[in-house]
Amino acid sequence: MAIARLALTNFRNHADALIAPDEPMIVLAGENGAGKTNILEAISLLSPGRGLRGAPLREMARQGGPGGFAIAARIGDRQVGTGTEASAPDKRQVRIDGKTASASSLSGLLAMSWLTPAMDRLFLESPGGRRRFLDRLVLARHPGHATHSVRYEAAMRARNALLGDDAPADPAWLAALEAQMAEHGALIDAARRELIAELEAQIAASAQRLFARPALMLSGWQGDEAELRAALGAGRARDKAAGRALAGPHRADLLVRHVGKDQEAALCSTGEQKALLLSLILAHAELVRAMSGRPLIILLDEVAAHLDPVRRAALFERLRATGGQVWMTGTEATLFAELGTATRLTVAEGRIVAG
Repeated sequence: MAIARLALTNFRNHADALIAPDEPMIVLAGENGAGKTNILEAISLLSPGRGLRGAPLREMARQGGPGGFAIAARIGDRQVGTGTEASAPDKRQVRIDGKTASASSLSGLLAMSWLTPAMDRLFLESPGGRRRFLDRLVLARHPGHATHSVRYEAAMRARNALLGDDAPADPAWLAALEAQMAEHGALIDAARRELIAELEAQIAASAQRLFARPALMLSGWQGDEAELRAALGAGRARDKAAGRALAGPHRADLLVRHVGKDQEAALCSTGEQKALLLSLILAHAELVRAMSGRPLIILLDEVAAHLDPVRRAALFERLRATGGQVWMTGTEATLFAELGTATRLTVAEGRIVAG
């Protein structure tokens, strides 16, 4: 599935924008601040979650506009829309074929991954960013992962609130919340570990074509539903004192090593870390296509800026071979000279023109 038509209304610096790509490779060129990344962010909101910037919804509405924003897309024969209203700037609305839907239901329509300059520090920052990165990859293989994540988080917040009350919590209500956390948490953990195993196999199969070979491992809690339920029940006093749950998949971390250097990714150079991320994105796209026949939508922000022409050409060839729709941004159109046939657009001050 690919985006055949994308319309933005009062989103970021785009008052009214329309894109109808006629090629699977799409280039958005323009100066810094023109609104290129805003387009990628809008596309990312056609999937569950807070988009590639993770920004609050109220910040996405155009400054000086009427308030609220709208993103509409045609995906095959489906019509999808999301956005906010001026009266409720923090409440996201989703509609599929004209009917109200949940954000998690978007995972059944599009499989999506992305890479942005902000992710260059992924291996150096907190585990939360790496979990979100991993979960985005899992979502392309298991669309139901979004629902499990939402329900796990909701149950965990409710349990934390109960434990945080001064009055003793109702044991039966705590047990019910822990059962819900255990059910969805075990499925989250299993899906993550399954994807990592699949990715490791895909990376081994395509090792000669990778920019750098990563090795993956998931650290932290591991277990089945019964084990997590028991751990939560036994840890109530500890969790009450900590103010949060200390067992469960929300405590996991994605660990990555550079195989060629036998070194943790966090200790590698910035260029090596970028190569590892690109290799993961490409291997994941190949895996999803091979396992499900479901090509990805890949969003790449300023991905070509620090690559020489030979590496750019190799990257573009690999991206085209994934069979998915690829949206790329760059400050100069010449960065994509090796790309070949593509939908090429220029973005300037929130306006989009061909060429």
